[in-house]
Amino acid sequence: MKAATVVQLKKELETLDPEHLKTLCLRLARFKLENKELLTYLLFESEDEAYYIEGIKEQADLLFQEINTKSYFYIKKSVRKILRMLKKHARYSNQKETEIELLLYYCYKLKTFKPSINNNVTLTNIYLRQIESIEKKIIKLHEDLQYDFNTQLKEITDL
Repeated sequence: MKAATVVQLKKELETLDPEHLKTLCLRLARFKLENKELLTYLLFESEDEAYYIEGIKEQADLLFQEINTKSYFYIKKSVRKILRMLKKHARYSNQKETEIELLLYYCYKLKTFKPSINNNVTLTNIYLRQIESIEKKIIKLHEDLQYDFNTQLKEITDL
């Protein structure tokens, strides 16, 4: 089965009555956790972006605390897992400011993590890639936001 294009789906959804549309959304939410998470964000959390960001940061804090520090192998796996989670939640928001704020927080946590990431090339590369990604995303923002985020980025890189 070939999936329909977004344009085709949009046209078809416009023809449906609200009750049928609600049924389709609920059925879609049943099949995949990401669909359910996105629907939860759109319905309950999209109104207060700051609260949403704080919730994600708390989740990241918990995950950073649970990292097994006995081996850099386990640290790398956990750090990548946290990054995937942050990027997924930033994608739900679809706002560049949210994504940058979450990535800045991630870089801060990585930089202050014990044992130091500087002792491992892979962890250092993960950190540097995120810094580059943040810099590219900041350029696309308004000048005032650019200044604020660049200041935060400088503080993190100077640690």
